[in-house]
Formats: sequence, C-alpha cells, structure tokens
Amino acid sequence: MKQLIDDGRPIFIQISERVEDDIIEGRITEESQVPSTNQFAAFYKINPATAAKGINLLVDEGILYKKRGIGMFVAEGAREKVINKRKEQFFDQYIVTMIHEAKKLGITVEQLADMIRRGDEKV
Repeated sequence: MKQLIDDGRPIFIQISERVEDDIIEGRITEESQVPSTNQFAAFYKINPATAAKGINLLVDEGILYKKRGIGMFVAEGAREKVINKRKEQFFDQYIVTMIHEAKKLGITVEQLADMIRRGDEKV
C-alpha cells in the first residue's frame, strides 16, 4: 500500500482511489481479497470508520463485494468498470475544460490536436 497524499481531498476518497489504482495496475486482481478496513486504518493511521467509508464507496459502485465473515473482494469486471469511470472523469475534468479554454483563446481543433501530439512526443 502507498501512503496517502494530503492534497485537501477527503481521506476516504483517497482510500477508494488507491484501491482503484491497485485494481487498474493489476496489484489487486478480480476475485482477490482486499485489505480490511482495520488494516487500512492501521496502515494509514486513520479512523476505521473513515477507511470503511472509502471501501463502501467501491461496494456501492459494484467494484468490491463482501463475503460475509471473510472480507471484501474485487468483483468480476471491476477493472473495466474502474477504467471506464476514470475515462469519464478524465473527459469531464480535463478534455471539456481544455476545449473550453482553447475556444476562449481562439485555438482550433486542429491546432489543439497538434498541441496534443507535440506534448505526446515529449513524454
């Protein structure tokens, strides 16, 4: 587990995003068990209720499910769900904002595409 980043976002959101990152990157696979809320709480030195809130977000989204008496597990198809969710967030947070700013500056779609290609060459 990675340390949390104190970026002003609620800790429970950061917990759920870390689990999502682990699913996307294959560190936690479908049908495998995720750490318990008590393990998250101990590792991050947070209240177990805060950890549970982050985990429950993922349960509500169908990314995790509970096996009574055993723990939380990654649902089948969770990786695809998380990737699709993140793509939509990326579109809303970055693409729409970028296009809006480009229009204000008089940047055409073609110029914007060229800028993206140029940026891609740098990374």
